[in-house]
Amino acid sequence: MLDHFNSEYPTLSHLMRGAKRRMPGFAYDYLSGGCFSDVNLERNAVELREVQLQPRYLGDFSGASQCVELFGKEYDAPFGMAPIGLQGLMWPRACEYLAKASVDHNIPFCLSTVGTASIEAVGEITGGDFWFQLYHPAEDSLCDKLLERAWDAGCRTLLILADTPTFAYRPREIRNGLSIPPKMSLRNILQMCRSPRWSIGQLREGVPEFKTMKDYVPDGLSMKHLAQFMNKTFSGRLSHTRIARIRDKWKGHLVIKGIVNPEDAEVAVSLGLDGMVVSNHGGRQLDRGQSTVRSLQQLVPEFKGKLTILMDSGIESGADVASVLASGADFTLIGRAPMYGVGALGEYGGHHVFEMFKRQIQQVMEQVACERVGDFPKHLIG
Repeated sequence: MLDHFNSEYPTLSHLMRGAKRRMPGFAYDYLSGGCFSDVNLERNAVELREVQLQPRYLGDFSGASQCVELFGKEYDAPFGMAPIGLQGLMWPRACEYLAKASVDHNIPFCLSTVGTASIEAVGEITGGDFWFQLYHPAEDSLCDKLLERAWDAGCRTLLILADTPTFAYRPREIRNGLSIPPKMSLRNILQMCRSPRWSIGQLREGVPEFKTMKDYVPDGLSMKHLAQFMNKTFSGRLSHTRIARIRDKWKGHLVIKGIVNPEDAEVAVSLGLDGMVVSNHGGRQLDRGQSTVRSLQQLVPEFKGKLTILMDSGIESGADVASVLASGADFTLIGRAPMYGVGALGEYGGHHVFEMFKRQIQQVMEQVACERVGDFPKHLIG
């Protein structure tokens, strides 16, 4: 595998600045923003950085390995690509680029139901080695079709989404009139004109679409009616009955994403799920919610070992990954960082971010003398 690390972008801050220069403002706002006043968005990052690790400099140390076994497969790093919707709106072919980069780095790639590549396309890119995140359809028949398509494409790990019972109140998206295709306001048109690489890419690739859902959307809908159709099609709030039905249907690994309290975690255990992702949707749903690392720290003592624990939201570096693992998670998912990478560097932006995270994690492991990912909690201060 070629090394696509770009030394001009050694941190996420550099990538964010690069992405902001190249992406239209409405696309960058969608990627970077939270809900309401971004309180939870900021809390995720701030409180994660309060986690401290204890270095060890004397004594024997045989080296560090980032390899992790997860859901029956060994990966080369303790992080994977989180599911993100509308990737192709933020940068043309972003979904496909990130799927390919995930394969090359031997980390899991998770496709969202509202991603801009189809289940089948991602199955082909990854050789069937991918995860799928399900937005729960209101109709069982559509749910069954999506599960069948994911299975036939090779997916064996399904994530069901718990933390989007309602559409979020996101001021940036409201002001920008965010939609697919982008609303043709004068402000948005000017932003596209100032982003020629993005615009040329969109002209070449065509209007981004929810390609997994394309066959189920009636032809000729306006954006207003498409939004109404999607709202009617998906029923965000999960119930014990709905989860149990999916558990019965899905023969692979089943993970629930968006767990932040013991009551919901206990439901996941009682229904026989294989894992949970401690997540607040990147601070994009509940502005006054708790940070994910605080939720993780409260859940680990009771639920570690009962099911596999993953965490996302607020993770911006390999040091953050180390902090999450030291706090008790088995694995992490990253979303915004690889998207900033694609926004700044295009096709190889995902490769750059994955390599950057691996280098950072390796440095931390060697600094604290942590030989295996599972040993990180031994190095937690406090």
